[in-house]
Amino acid sequence: MVVEAGPPIVVCMAKVANKTPRTKLTRAEKKTRRAAKRQRRKDTFRSFRQTFGILRRNDKRLIPYLIGSFLLGFVILWLLFMLLMDNVWMGIFPGVMLGLLAALIMFSRRADRFQYAQADGQPGAAAYFLRQLKGDWRVKEMAAGNTQLDAVHRVLGRPGVILVAEGSPNRVRGLLAQEKKRVSRLAGDTPIYDVVIGHDEGQIPLKKLNLYLRKLPRNLAKAQVGTLERRLAVLDNSRTPLPQGPMPSGAKMRNLQRTVRRRS
Repeated sequence: MVVEAGPPIVVCMAKVANKTPRTKLTRAEKKTRRAAKRQRRKDTFRSFRQTFGILRRNDKRLIPYLIGSFLLGFVILWLLFMLLMDNVWMGIFPGVMLGLLAALIMFSRRADRFQYAQADGQPGAAAYFLRQLKGDWRVKEMAAGNTQLDAVHRVLGRPGVILVAEGSPNRVRGLLAQEKKRVSRLAGDTPIYDVVIGHDEGQIPLKKLNLYLRKLPRNLAKAQVGTLERRLAVLDNSRTPLPQGPMPSGAKMRNLQRTVRRRS
C-alpha cells in the first residue's frame, strides 16, 4: 500500500506552527546586554594592553618580530594581487589585514612562550595548563601530593587515565607509583599513562604537555570516559586529607594555595 504525502503547503504550515516563538527582550534587557558586551570588549582590550606591556618589558625581540610579521604578510599578499590583477592599489587593504593577522599570531606565540618560561618549575604550573585543555578532558588536580607541594594530577580522556606528576623527581616517583597502583584497581583494562614534568630524559617539558596529551591514541568511547570518572570518584571520597604544610607566597600561587587548603 502506498501512502501519499500531504500537500507541501500543509507540511510547511505545520513546521511553522511547531516552532517555539522567540521571546522578545525588553528595552532594559537589551540595554543590559549592550552594556555587558561593551564591558567585555573593554576587559579584553585592557587584558591585551597589560599583556603587551609585560611582554615589551621582558621580551626585547617582541617589537622587531611583530613588525617583521606584519611586513611579511603585507608584502606577500600585495605582490600576489599585483601579479594577478596588475593593480598596485588593489592589494593594499588585503595586505594590511593579512599583516595584522600575522602580527597577532606572532604576538600570541611570544606570549605563550613567555608564559611557559615564567611558569616552568613553579609548583602548580602543570595543573594550571591542564585546565586550559580543550575538549572532553576530566582533570582532577592534586589527586596525590605532599607538604613539599609535589603533586600528581589525574586526567581522564579518550586515551584513558593520564597521571601527570610535577615536583622533585626523587619524591614524585613514589607518589606516582602509589597513585598508579590505586587507580589500576578500579580502572580495569583501561590504559594508564604516567607523565613527569621536567627537562631530563624521559620527562615531558611543560610547554609540550598539552600537545603530548592530544597526540595520545583514543582508546575509550565518550560514554566509557564518564563511567570511568564515576568509578574513580571512589578514590577521591576515600582519600585521607593532605596534612598542613608550608605554603608558597606570591600572587601567582593563590590558586594552588586554595587547592591545598581545600584538601587540608
